Amino acid sequence: MSDALKHECGIALVRLLKPLEYYKEKYGTAFYGIQKMYLMMEKQHNRGQDGAGFASIKLDVEPGQRYISRVRSNHAQPIQDVFKQINDRINEELTAKPEIADDVQKIKSEIPYVGELFLGHVRYGTFGKNSIESVHPFLRQSNWMHRNLILAGNFNMTNVKELFENLVELGQHPKEMADTVTVMEKIGHFLDKEVMQLYQDCKTEGYSKREASPVIADRLDIGKILARSAKNLDGGYAMAGLLGHGDAFVFRDPAGIRPAYYYQDDEVVVVASERPVIQTVFNVPFESVQEIDPGHALIIKKSGKVSMQQILEPTVKKACSFERIYFSRGSDAEIYQERKNLGKLILPAVLESIDSDTDNTVFSYIPNTAETSFYGLVEAAQDFLNQRKNNYILENRNTLTAETLQELLAVKIRTEKVAIKDAKLRTFITEDSSRDDLVAHVYDVTYGVIKPTDNLVIIDDSIVRGTTLKMSIIKMMDRLKPKRIVIVSSAPQIRYPDCYGIDMAKLEGLVAFRAALALLKERNLYHVVDEVYAKCKAQENFLDTDVVNYVTAIYDQFTPEEISDKIAEMLSSPEINAEVKIIFQKVEDLHIACPKNLGDWYFTGDYPTPGGNRVVNRAFMNFYEGKDARAY
Repeated sequence: MSDALKHECGIALVRLLKPLEYYKEKYGTAFYGIQKMYLMMEKQHNRGQDGAGFASIKLDVEPGQRYISRVRSNHAQPIQDVFKQINDRINEELTAKPEIADDVQKIKSEIPYVGELFLGHVRYGTFGKNSIESVHPFLRQSNWMHRNLILAGNFNMTNVKELFENLVELGQHPKEMADTVTVMEKIGHFLDKEVMQLYQDCKTEGYSKREASPVIADRLDIGKILARSAKNLDGGYAMAGLLGHGDAFVFRDPAGIRPAYYYQDDEVVVVASERPVIQTVFNVPFESVQEIDPGHALIIKKSGKVSMQQILEPTVKKACSFERIYFSRGSDAEIYQERKNLGKLILPAVLESIDSDTDNTVFSYIPNTAETSFYGLVEAAQDFLNQRKNNYILENRNTLTAETLQELLAVKIRTEKVAIKDAKLRTFITEDSSRDDLVAHVYDVTYGVIKPTDNLVIIDDSIVRGTTLKMSIIKMMDRLKPKRIVIVSSAPQIRYPDCYGIDMAKLEGLVAFRAALALLKERNLYHVVDEVYAKCKAQENFLDTDVVNYVTAIYDQFTPEEISDKIAEMLSSPEINAEVKIIFQKVEDLHIACPKNLGDWYFTGDYPTPGGNRVVNRAFMNFYEGKDARAY
């Protein structure tokens, strides 16, 4: 997408089910788990490049021996930095004690990070925070092995303030009002209660304090703890946790908003945010990698027993469609086909915009992530052209000559690599005029491939703010002197803020919202803005379950085409000579292309949790009141 969005985050979990000696003998290394974690995290770097973290747990260690290790980084290349620290420490220990190189048990006992249970995380910073304290995994420490909790996740909660107040009511004193800390402390509270109850049971049954420890580990009911912790959670989440004694879980929200996949065999249990990561790293087929069910937790006991337990009642599945359009790796077999279908389904609108004149049209794409939908668009265009050829041949079969037929068959859809990203915008230029000039040169163009009689069709993943289109892409495309520039978004118009993990928190930043406001002013309908504000304000103290999204009324006055035309007008400028058109995917066609990911709240305002309606109304009130603040 030409307007870069940030998205949080990616998780990776590996549990080795065999003794470490098994991996040393079969794969030639006792560091098998660490190596797999590096690959799992590196192949999810698309999900976060601001920070990375790694944690490991050693099973069945003696008291006094360190069994939890953690390393985090917010350096420029955080994944590489994390594993450089790990490798440096391992090499340092092996250099100092070369005699332990072939002794797996000594490696485990004397070298940190070597264990059986691993958790990794990659993230983008949100709320302007990217300090090391904000990098996952988070650690809640205790002298009781069972009460140590490590947590990492891909999530965003809409009701952090409410969750924070719940903890205060429980007598806690949380160190900050952040969703990760708040969720971790809530799970930790019920973990503590469960451990203490089990200890009392053991005491009643005659176990000594020391004898009680393994019994508690065996009896600890992770599903029960999660169910009690998750009662008031409102948001999209896939959260992973490790307990100090070796239990692990990955828990997914009831609407399946955030993704989580797993694979299990007799050697490993693996979880990642993306399916092809597991396929590639462990060389397993597509059908062997399963989704964690919405509202369920994959629970791995210290014993190695694996179960899928329902924690919350699943709601209508609203998996995030942006995952399919843009964020996830396009190497997933389903996602690749879905992105191609997005391109195919938008062809009719493209043909209408160019008067079906494919002979005088060049098709291209920007940025590189739009390449797959470009292939789908071009395939559909080629099918259209072939049908036109067939019709001509059938209509003129009695008079058709070999020469005419050869000329006809030689006609093809014209495709070119027109736009090339040249450099990242550097933030050291602060003056608006200088910054605008710099943005205009972020992309370079291929000269000599466009004629003055040509239409130029450029497909993009989505159009969010429109800044890069206005300041860079359209200006650069106009230098090629086409007759018409058609910008095609494989996603529908983004009309509403996200509150489940994508960095789209403010309405006024969305070009579709600004276009709707402009149309309201033009048509003397701006009173609708005041009416929507009054309705939002009246709900300010309602329970989330009673709140209605009234912001939809801003768009109800216009057809999608009217808003698209206004966006095209706003993103063009007087010095542009070509006619500019902008086309967006229909929501209905998005659902056809991505049938398993029907989450579309940023396009439709249909939020999958009650907190979403509160967030969109709050975002509108912030806009109306001139507050530069996030809505959650």
